[in-house]
Amino acid sequence: MMSTVGVISLGCSKNQVDTERMLGILTAAGHEITNQPSEADVLIVNTCGFIESAKQESINAILEMAQYKQGGKCARLVVTGCLSERYRDELKDAMPEIDILLGVREYETLPRLLGGKSDAPHCGPKSARVLTTPRYSAYLRIADGCNNRCTYCAIPLIRGNLVSEPLDDLVEEAKRLADNGVTELTLIAQDTSGYGMDRYGKPMLGALLDRLEQIDQIHWLRVLYTYPDTVTPELIDRFRAGGKIVPYLDMPLQHTEDEMLVRMHRRGDQAHIKRVLDYVAKVAPDFMLRTTLMVGFPGETEAHFSAMLQFIKDHPFDRIGAFTFSPEEGTAAANLPDQVPEEVKQERLARLMETQQPISRMRNERRVGQIVEVLVEGTQDGRSYGRSYAEAPDVDGKVYIERAADLLPGSYVPVRMIRAEEYDMIGEQVT
Repeated sequence: MMSTVGVISLGCSKNQVDTERMLGILTAAGHEITNQPSEADVLIVNTCGFIESAKQESINAILEMAQYKQGGKCARLVVTGCLSERYRDELKDAMPEIDILLGVREYETLPRLLGGKSDAPHCGPKSARVLTTPRYSAYLRIADGCNNRCTYCAIPLIRGNLVSEPLDDLVEEAKRLADNGVTELTLIAQDTSGYGMDRYGKPMLGALLDRLEQIDQIHWLRVLYTYPDTVTPELIDRFRAGGKIVPYLDMPLQHTEDEMLVRMHRRGDQAHIKRVLDYVAKVAPDFMLRTTLMVGFPGETEAHFSAMLQFIKDHPFDRIGAFTFSPEEGTAAANLPDQVPEEVKQERLARLMETQQPISRMRNERRVGQIVEVLVEGTQDGRSYGRSYAEAPDVDGKVYIERAADLLPGSYVPVRMIRAEEYDMIGEQVT
């Protein structure tokens, strides 16, 4: 019997790809997809379990969806993803509302568990996806898991070691996405620069990009999550070469001070980070720089934190994503001495973002007067809006286009930047 299925997806873009593959195999098996939980016979929650706040969000979503078993059509509640991978037994005991629990690589069993066509395809790059992103933009997950052993991170405990997808399979997936209207591909993994090491014995990100650039319909290629010690002048030169790869470097640092990097078990050091940033400033001043920083890691003193603030003033990033340390069960950092009080973490987080805000605005102001391509995404308050090469989907700001309310979503239009804000740009269409 075919079911009407509703799926709630939580967490990161990597988990979002799992959701899209899940939707693909369910559709292929003959099930109908709905975005109205009240109309679903089956509700699936694809959970996140990375940090404590994400776990709580997942639990709240499970409880919310469980209510539809009482007041809606829902007959079965399925929980999958990182939380159920890591805490399957605990969820089974604590939440009897859950009918089916699946780990991160078990969702291809859904057609069999729910009923449907027996020849539904397996998950992976070869399977069709139902995009949850706009039709013109998609994530391409090039690997799963991680070989790094950062002391704060539970990802290897949940998803295991790095498993790179076969290069040919990724190219075929990209071609299918392009044939269905995708023009922007964003490459993601826990560590994109490690792509290929497990499967081919050497880094293969460059070879993959070579192949993806040959797909005619693809207009922009963007790479996120590059590990700092693998970022070289050669990689930067590749990103700024003027082809389909946008000049955008996402290099999560987590911290800038060597003592903290050692405690975090992060490869590389501050000297390497400075060399990378100095090279970008010298050869590619229009390059877009993004990083992620953590505050309140065990042992972080006021001196460490103040030094990090000074570092981002001296070596500015366009965008910074920041978060507080969360002691995760099973990670080495959870048991380190000198844990930082929560109120100190929150105070440092606020100071970090207060420091970064004028830097982001200053970096945006250098773009005023430039004419850049903007990928139109929609209309708001009488203005079209979208993103240029400088804005990654979901995590960065927008470009708002004055006096242009009827631009077609998915189109690329030339826009002159006329005003800068902290996170967004204001522009006008060039005709």
